[in-house]
Amino acid sequence: QVQLVESGGGLVQAGGSLRLSCAASERAFSSYAMGWFRQSPGKEREFVAAIGSSGGNMYYANSVKGRFTISRDNAKNTVFLQMNSLNPEDTAVYYCAADMTSRTVVAGRPNYWGQGTQVTVSS
Repeated sequence: QVQLVESGGGLVQAGGSLRLSCAASERAFSSYAMGWFRQSPGKEREFVAAIGSSGGNMYYANSVKGRFTISRDNAKNTVFLQMNSLNPEDTAVYYCAADMTSRTVVAGRPNYWGQGTQVTVSS
């Protein structure tokens, strides 16, 4: 069972930046593909970004491409989401997710989810 704990959310003005972190409990962290999703009030949860187990492949939703960067530190069992040029439409609860394959994460069907961290972007 993989436990995921997100941190780094908060309130930021439009145009600002935030860096989210997700710490995983699993010793085999480097075997898992990781991803970030978000959900705004009244909307379905949507894919944001994913990264392969070795960190060599990254995938992004079109809405965040060029503004967000996903990365990971396998030595620290942590995945990051650097968010730049934030706008109010990025306001959501951001969830960390894990699965054995990137394909499953990108498809929105990862087996493991964190509890989420709130990101609020003011205009």
